[in-house]
Amino acid sequence: MKKLLIPSIYLKSFCLPEDPKQKHAAVEEAEKAAACGADAVYVYATPADDAQADFAISLLRTICNTLDVPVYASVRSDRLEDIKKILYAGCARAVFVIDPETPEALFTEVTERFGADRLIACPDSFESYAAVKEKLPGAFSMLLANGETIKPALEDGRVPVVFYGITENSYNFLKEENLAGLTGPLLTGIDVMEVKQRLKSEGVDVNVFESPIAFSDFTVNEAGLIPCIVTDFRTGQVLMMAWMNEESFSLTLKTGKMTYYSRSRKALWVKGETSGHFQYVKALSLDCDNDTLLAKVRQIGAACHTGSRSCFFKEILKDTSLRKNPGTVLAELMDVIEDRKLHPKEGSYTNYLFDKGLDKILKKVGEESAEVIIAAKNPDRQELIYEISDLLYHVSVLMSEKEVSWEEITTELSRR
Repeated sequence: MKKLLIPSIYLKSFCLPEDPKQKHAAVEEAEKAAACGADAVYVYATPADDAQADFAISLLRTICNTLDVPVYASVRSDRLEDIKKILYAGCARAVFVIDPETPEALFTEVTERFGADRLIACPDSFESYAAVKEKLPGAFSMLLANGETIKPALEDGRVPVVFYGITENSYNFLKEENLAGLTGPLLTGIDVMEVKQRLKSEGVDVNVFESPIAFSDFTVNEAGLIPCIVTDFRTGQVLMMAWMNEESFSLTLKTGKMTYYSRSRKALWVKGETSGHFQYVKALSLDCDNDTLLAKVRQIGAACHTGSRSCFFKEILKDTSLRKNPGTVLAELMDVIEDRKLHPKEGSYTNYLFDKGLDKILKKVGEESAEVIIAAKNPDRQELIYEISDLLYHVSVLMSEKEVSWEEITTELSRR
């Protein structure tokens, strides 16, 4: 069974409603944790009052919308209402912190209300770890381990989560288990991919990048190089093209960071090593002739040395045909709506709706919803298409009014 490595972020220093700047810092910290090879990120808080708890939940919502890996979280796990808020914020699982005194009835209540697949038991000590397996026979599908609970977690075949943070105890334990030489600071700064590689060498089943096709099966040029086209895994935008040799390909798999071979410098280079604009691997594919790689990456900052997001920004020609890509047309519609909001145009129906305000927009959404229902009862399929399009337009105006993006909507849908 796979052992998942999950860095943790403690929101103690961020849960300050009177200092909104901390929110951005917390999201940045979560992004760093997710980017270092983590299977998920665990975010937890111990709020002193309801105001801090609400602020922690708002942080979770932003973190979930930003990260590309699952988010697990705990705020006040003995309160069912807070577990519900955690899940509604977009977290993949709510973490239920336990100790030997936790009543068994509470376990039953939370699993019946939220489902075992949305919960994780997190023992706070070795004693709790030993007790939880008897208290929760099959109720929780995962356990979180840390510190002194790491060793039994590694040995327990039913526990897929190894640790949720690099504390002093867990760090020392990993070093004692023939994993000496780990680099990086404690906590989220550690390179999880490096830990994974070392665990893999010790026979622990962890998620690492492995290619089913050997580099020797690639069709390379006379210099032993293969071109790699790099795209943004979220948008599909082509970012750049670079070359790889066998060593850079192997390092890309090992580290999770795109590594190339520079023909001019005749040396390997890790994208972002100087600029900080790293590319984290999401997928690699080989074309039908085995002579070109396609990488889908999480791009940090700009891909181009000019500062442009993509190297392909010099437009030569552009077809003026209607754009029908379902993956982009709603975003393009929102761009037009946002432009109308910023630059009002006389006679614009969109500006008319914004001028009339939220109540008018809501009234139109309600009317268009009813029109969709009526059209669905009629035999004219084209009428239904027209009315659904009307509804999506008015919903987009509502989203703009309430500052909700289509990316947030698609992120929520993908979680479901």
